Amino acid sequence: MTIGIIGLGAMGLGIAQVFAMAGHPVRATDANPETRATAPARLSDTLSARVAKGSLTEDEKTAILQRLVVTERVEDIAPADLVIEAVVERLAVKQSVFSLLEQYLAPGAVLATNTSSLSVGAIAQGLHRPDRVVGLHFFNPAPVMRLVELIPHAGTATDAVTIARSLTESAGKTVIQCADRPGFIVNRCARPYYGEALAMLEEGRDPGEIDAAMMAAGYRLGPFALIDLIGADINLAATEGLAAAMGHHPRYHVFTALKRQVESGHIGRKSLKGFVFPDNPPPPPADAATIALRIEATLANEAAWLLSEGGTTAEGIDTALKLGLNFPRGPFEALARHGRGTVLQTLARLEENAPPHLKSRYLPAPGLAP
Repeated sequence: MTIGIIGLGAMGLGIAQVFAMAGHPVRATDANPETRATAPARLSDTLSARVAKGSLTEDEKTAILQRLVVTERVEDIAPADLVIEAVVERLAVKQSVFSLLEQYLAPGAVLATNTSSLSVGAIAQGLHRPDRVVGLHFFNPAPVMRLVELIPHAGTATDAVTIARSLTESAGKTVIQCADRPGFIVNRCARPYYGEALAMLEEGRDPGEIDAAMMAAGYRLGPFALIDLIGADINLAATEGLAAAMGHHPRYHVFTALKRQVESGHIGRKSLKGFVFPDNPPPPPADAATIALRIEATLANEAAWLLSEGGTTAEGIDTALKLGLNFPRGPFEALARHGRGTVLQTLARLEENAPPHLKSRYLPAPGLAP
């Protein structure tokens, strides 16, 4: 089957690489002429690095490059069976792209959005064939990250979901289906990993010690090192977006410390200074296990809230967090590890001691409470 890609920035070109490497003809375009012109060379450079490492042969590289056809006009995407847009995160832009594509694609073609923050249903509104629209949220870098979140909206046709899943799985990805709700799985369920660390920072704890505690619990990066890697500015934008979408519930509180970090300009690795970067983590504190329990209890609670809303599974949530964030275990695995009673006691203690702006943050999700 032929794959179409709209948008040839880092993410779009990465998705094109995924499908071209899986043997699919790929037809791609971008509104920017320079981006279109440089796409084949950029892909060639990426593949050359794999050749140099011995994970790809020169002949395989040539074949992959031959599968990518960069077109000037959107209508030249018409032969595609699945088209994935990876354009700017603005609702009107994505709707415009899909509205244009509908004029040229076959009626059975699937339109997939790579959005990480917008409602798939909202993107589908106003289209002639909204039932062909689905979310396929790839993680960056797309050729490396195995996870793809599959998001049907309420009106997505069953066969559109099947086509999107089968093509993406055949390209070597692990596809986890989730509901069309803010943050999907990973961006929503990850919030307590950062948020609870920021809550402890607000209480006077040292960020390096918090990171060291989580690393001692098996996490590759502590929450502050992960913020530094992503960028505090990006983390703040994601947190603010989810907080607004979730009615500013205290579970998604935007902590002042994060705002101040962004205002200071010390946003992480890209600014050469962050919450903990470039310092090495200190030894784990004496209460490292208590810190890890607190963060994992809030992760389990958020996952349980999401599960209670339907559209996914506990196993899917665990897999998504492990693949999307390289967590050593998923939130439900952490729940089983600590025991439901211990997690509930931890949440009850946190709720009892919570400052006014965090009250109700730690109330247990349906299904978690006895």
